[in-house]
Amino acid sequence: MPGAPLLLQVTGLRKNYNVPVLRDVCFELRAGEVHALVGGNGAGKSTFARILCGLTERDGGEISFRGQPYLPATKREAERAGVVMVLQELNVIGALSVAENIFLNDLPQRGGFVRFAKLQEKARRALSHLGMEEIDPAQPAGRLGVGHQQLVEIAGALAKNCQLLILDEPTAALTVPEIERLFENIRRLQAEGVGIIYVSHRMEEIRQVANRVSVLRDGQLIATRAVDEVTAAELIREMAGHDLPERGKARERSHGPVALRVRNLRSGGRARQVSFDVRRGEILGLSGLIGSGRTETLRAVFGADAKEAGEVFVDETLVMIRAPSDAVRVGIGLIPEDRKQDALLLSQSVRVNTTLSALGGGWLNPRAETATAAQFTQRLQVRCHSLEQAVGELSGGNQQKVVIARWLARDCRILLFDEPTRGVDVAAKDAIHQLLRELAGDGKALVVVSSELTELMSLCDRILVMSAGQITGEFRPGDWTREKITDAAFRGYSS
Repeated sequence: MPGAPLLLQVTGLRKNYNVPVLRDVCFELRAGEVHALVGGNGAGKSTFARILCGLTERDGGEISFRGQPYLPATKREAERAGVVMVLQELNVIGALSVAENIFLNDLPQRGGFVRFAKLQEKARRALSHLGMEEIDPAQPAGRLGVGHQQLVEIAGALAKNCQLLILDEPTAALTVPEIERLFENIRRLQAEGVGIIYVSHRMEEIRQVANRVSVLRDGQLIATRAVDEVTAAELIREMAGHDLPERGKARERSHGPVALRVRNLRSGGRARQVSFDVRRGEILGLSGLIGSGRTETLRAVFGADAKEAGEVFVDETLVMIRAPSDAVRVGIGLIPEDRKQDALLLSQSVRVNTTLSALGGGWLNPRAETATAAQFTQRLQVRCHSLEQAVGELSGGNQQKVVIARWLARDCRILLFDEPTRGVDVAAKDAIHQLLRELAGDGKALVVVSSELTELMSLCDRILVMSAGQITGEFRPGDWTREKITDAAFRGYSS
């Protein structure tokens, strides 16, 4: 790699949004190299990537690509030059088919008409590279879950003839088999001389796939290291500017009576006869492959999706949940998988988004709203210029903290977390994990869906595994292993 030609050179890159976001950043990428970019939420990683792919205008600095000055005005212009990006926030157009999303700017045509048979054939080939043969390329992309939508975007990027691929948190919604298939494709692109900028918070992935890693902190490049010459602890220290706080051994939690009981839940073909209990003070994990029914189960319990059958009990009392408002009234809160689509009013302020679920009838009290928002954003260390800043201007990780803060302000007794640390940096993930343990210690009942087995095994008192819409395994500490959980995750598809 050191002898490979220089593909990208960035010198003195600057960007301001009222305050500096990037400050004299210098960066290099060689052909066939995977160069990881890490940093805390709000460090400037996504802004850096958006400038390279033509989505954001720089304020200063020089960029050269393949030895020529490079200044794309649009994403399409960047792609014509050979620079392709998969954004952290999904950009799938739900009303269009999977195939149309993959080849949106390169639809096969004849005489001004789209050749749909050719389009389907190309899409199937692109999907097969990621092991997604089961997905019908003709179906609307909006019907897919977040994980599959992420794979559709990656498939679209891999199908393009690119020289520089930028992946911004590409595995945030993926499970282990999908991640392994993605890494196979990354290695294939490396062998073809494609340079890859890999933005991620996951240290173990960076060690697997990257050659070098650069650290951004508060818009400045702190260090660039060879991956095999730096430890995860050193990277975290450089990202945060200090060591993470020492966490003592988690204290044993006493579990109270059953807070939530779900019986024979069926919804949308993805959740089939699902039954489980979670007690006060317990963290219950839900594991499984993409499409296994984890998200659909939480959404049906919360009333975001219609139930076809099944019963939900809160504190042993049967409750009728036909809409999210019913769930909130009985003390259930949901932190959804897709915060952008399902949880946030992006044009509204941090204050409004934080206090949204706590609003009652009668007159609004701006002073009380501000005090509540300040309390919970400070508790979660949300980085924003002020409580009146539009939440859409925050980084993905800080947006996630605002969603969590909303339900803490409501003081729900039962909390359903769907991928709670998706797109969240290492320090914030540590803080969220600590918060979940504190909530359980306070007697709240938590259900956590995560694609990261490491996360579930470090947090949970029990892990249930879903496969093909059903519970296929239950494990406790000392009994679970990655192999056992993975075997249960495939069990529903093997019969």
